[in-house]
Amino acid sequence: MIKSELVQRLAEANPHLYQRDVENVVSAVLDEIVDSLARGDRVELRGFGAFSVKKRDARVGRNPRTGEKVDVASKAAPHFKAGKEMRLRLNPDADASASGKSRAVAG
Repeated sequence: MIKSELVQRLAEANPHLYQRDVENVVSAVLDEIVDSLARGDRVELRGFGAFSVKKRDARVGRNPRTGEKVDVASKAAPHFKAGKEMRLRLNPDADASASGKSRAVAG
């Protein structure tokens, strides 16, 4: 799903709102997440997941084509960790088996 599809679905689910207003809200939320990460903050959306910034140290890499050594500068990379609700919705049986619990089967 891309941003415009998200805006479209939210506008359809909320017919009392104008599509441009929904687009402004979605943009504001995404911009605030990016701004918070740029400040070094962590953004946690309960049930969805958490965004954070991982620092990657400078290192010496290699050009895969020539094998030549290349200095790679340090950088910050965004990181996302899915929340428990999202993991459960994506893998409904995986969480129960991972925690050692078994589900009763109705018969």
